[in-house]
Amino acid sequence: MKTVLISGASSGIGMELACLHASKGDHLVLVARNLPALQALKETLEAEHQVKVYCIGKDLSQINAAKEVYQQVVDLGLQIDILINNAGFGDFGFFCEEDWHKIEGMIQVNMMALTQFTKLYLPEMVSRGSGKIMNVASTAAFQPGPLLAVYCATKAYVLSFSEALDNEVRSSGVTITALCPGATESGFMATASMEESGIVKGKKLPSSKEVAEYAYRAMMKGQTVAIHGWMNAILANSGRFVPRTWVVKIARKLMAKKTG
Repeated sequence: MKTVLISGASSGIGMELACLHASKGDHLVLVARNLPALQALKETLEAEHQVKVYCIGKDLSQINAAKEVYQQVVDLGLQIDILINNAGFGDFGFFCEEDWHKIEGMIQVNMMALTQFTKLYLPEMVSRGSGKIMNVASTAAFQPGPLLAVYCATKAYVLSFSEALDNEVRSSGVTITALCPGATESGFMATASMEESGIVKGKKLPSSKEVAEYAYRAMMKGQTVAIHGWMNAILANSGRFVPRTWVVKIARKLMAKKTG
């Protein structure tokens, strides 16, 4: 029986991953800003699966929030066997018009908190010779993204960071998986104000549960990069074969708001 820490667990892919791990008998440490939502999820999962669920309400956009969560987990006397860095958000629009505080928070959550969690838990896993970390990147990691400039840049960091770490620690028995979902039916799109973008409007998107099930299988197999959906895999890798200026122009065209 393992203990899994999941950030951004109050909704979407993070919540579905929590449900899936609980169904496998894993204990959980759930982290998110929305503590009431976590508490409701805790009650459901403990009743249905007879597992122990710990809830930590924390805003990961605050500096050293990950370290504070780590200390709370230490105080609980828990060993984290699987770390899932799922928390993250985006903001749709022109960079020059975006709010700086939202940009700063995005960088802090998408990159800094993820990196700090990894730095805190990875040495312990390597020392034990076992453990798994899943960092949620995105298909947005594979190309620059006009109208999602900062978000795409942060996810490119997550992908590169995860691939490098997996190479460093693979011989230790620890694996790092970068999950790269495309657009998914979750709360992310509303938070990023992307409902009218070309990649969302009028499209049938995969559910968070579908993506979570794929992510779980990929992580358990120790897959380094896991791109959900064959079309996403084709699009993510197609940028290798065309000039980079074309890639950016195509990304802008696909992202632009749809009218009518």
